[in-house]
Amino acid sequence: MEHEGDANPLQPFVFLPGLSTGTTMVHGAAMHPSTPAIIAPYAVPFDGRCVLADLPTAPPESAPSKSQLKRQLQDYVDELRELQRMLYADKGQAVLTVFQAMDAAGKDSTIRSVFSGVNPAGFRVHAFGPPSELERGHDFLWRCTQRLPERGRIGIFNRSHYEETLVVRLNPHFLEGQGIYRSDLDALWEERFASIRAWEEHLARNGTVIVKFWLNISRDEQRRRFLRRIERPDKHWKFRLGDLDDRARWPEFMHAYEQVLRHTSRPWAPWYAIPADDKPFMRVQVARVMVETLRAMNLSYPAVNEEQRAELERGKARLDAEGS
Repeated sequence: MEHEGDANPLQPFVFLPGLSTGTTMVHGAAMHPSTPAIIAPYAVPFDGRCVLADLPTAPPESAPSKSQLKRQLQDYVDELRELQRMLYADKGQAVLTVFQAMDAAGKDSTIRSVFSGVNPAGFRVHAFGPPSELERGHDFLWRCTQRLPERGRIGIFNRSHYEETLVVRLNPHFLEGQGIYRSDLDALWEERFASIRAWEEHLARNGTVIVKFWLNISRDEQRRRFLRRIERPDKHWKFRLGDLDDRARWPEFMHAYEQVLRHTSRPWAPWYAIPADDKPFMRVQVARVMVETLRAMNLSYPAVNEEQRAELERGKARLDAEGS
């Protein structure tokens, strides 16, 4: 399906089909059966050279108008609905979608808007807050492993295992609650990145297509959104004074995010750094990546064999015999 406005500078390219049987090599990287297609222009490179300062937070000047974006989003939502139905019926692969961002970037509203048409039976959202005592008693990937989507489903992680290399990195005293007492923290973060890469590669090798979104909001836009939360009664519930403590450490968070993107954007689990200063534009880019990713999975409804076809015929004959 073509969408209005596709023929513009935001036109995606797709490579790394990665759905053939077995492991292949593309640009020197190992590819697995559930390696997703990679959609430009916001895919983070796999070579570890990502520079956050070079990543846009605002749409390009050539971006579609708000009315065009609204129509594009609806088109993508409609197509995503049909693709998800085929995924659910086929039950051959799962899709894991990760959202990370600074506060007020729009994770919740983007998830609501992009996935508004999907069947809840094949869709799960998990919002990860501070780990429980039980979760802290396990390795840092354990609690996310418990929430992985089954084959046939789309799973959303609203925040995720990456908090362990972001919030915990800026608050290393949290490690004590996990029974970890180390002074070589730089080595610890490298080890966690290695664990994440291996875990995500394992998931891809075993049938989970992984797509990760970092919603890239500017500091100025975050300030405007915080002020709206303070000034509007219907948004008061969203404001938390502690968010300003995180905001005060913006350069540290940006360094932590840059390290995450550099170390964990890989062909089998790509990151997309989506400009988040304009919510309609952001939602369309997320929806586009999701649709292009599922399109490239070559989904279809299960074929009916001869035995099943005969059963359908018997069922139809019995219903016809009942009369109108």
